[in-house]
Amino acid sequence: MSSPEVQWPTLQSPEEWLLQQPTEKWAEQFSRDGYLVVQNLIGMEEVKVYRDVYRRMVQGEIDTSLHRHDLGNQDDRKLPNVENICQIMWPSTYVQNLDKGPIHARAEAIARLLLGEDVAFDFDMLIYKAPQTNTCTPWHQDEAYWPDMPDKRALSCWVALDDATVDNGCMWFVPGSHLQPVRPHRPVKEGVHVLMTDHCSEDEGSAMPIPAGSCTLHHGRTLHYTRGNSTGRERRAYIVNYRPADMVRWEREHQFDHGKQGIKKVLKLDQKEDS
Repeated sequence: MSSPEVQWPTLQSPEEWLLQQPTEKWAEQFSRDGYLVVQNLIGMEEVKVYRDVYRRMVQGEIDTSLHRHDLGNQDDRKLPNVENICQIMWPSTYVQNLDKGPIHARAEAIARLLLGEDVAFDFDMLIYKAPQTNTCTPWHQDEAYWPDMPDKRALSCWVALDDATVDNGCMWFVPGSHLQPVRPHRPVKEGVHVLMTDHCSEDEGSAMPIPAGSCTLHHGRTLHYTRGNSTGRERRAYIVNYRPADMVRWEREHQFDHGKQGIKKVLKLDQKEDS
């Protein structure tokens, strides 16, 4: 059985699109703050395409069980048979041409602008907060999850497919934290893969609500967090990640593939039952 396929309309090249953007301002803000908000990364017609793929994955029409888990499994489920935070790693491996769409293309163009021309795609994921699941993603720095690689440049692009608000789980950042050392992290609960730092709070951070189709981008060392979704609306985010091509190769040579061979290897569930 062949995998589903997305047919994209003809769009501007990412280079043409980037020429119309305030790139000098972006570079200055990212260098200073360690994060950036880009309005209207994609249009609503493209949002609808991504939403349809998203729906099919979350509802199980596209079977992503090899790469799907509950990112909020440190807490009892708020709703029966609904993950507190549904995470699906490597969605682009399930749908042909999904990685040829405007999110991947434009995010990579921005990553090259902000980090250098040697950056390449590393991995992608979906993080879905269903209505009334009300489970936060704790304060952390992505770098806390990584092995000690030689070059730590990295960029994560978090694209809102619904209006992201404070109450449904928009991103929060600590400005300038990418210029500081990584803070101490610990598992959010014993035996759980998710890491958190106790050395940060909303008092230090800034909320970044954005409309559907817009995105935030952050450095791998920038402190960030999201509240749970306490509303009656969905909060869908598509995330793509970039780092130097040499470091992507280094990761794979060291068997660090962000769960591409199966999320259980990351969660260390191959020796025990799913919780």
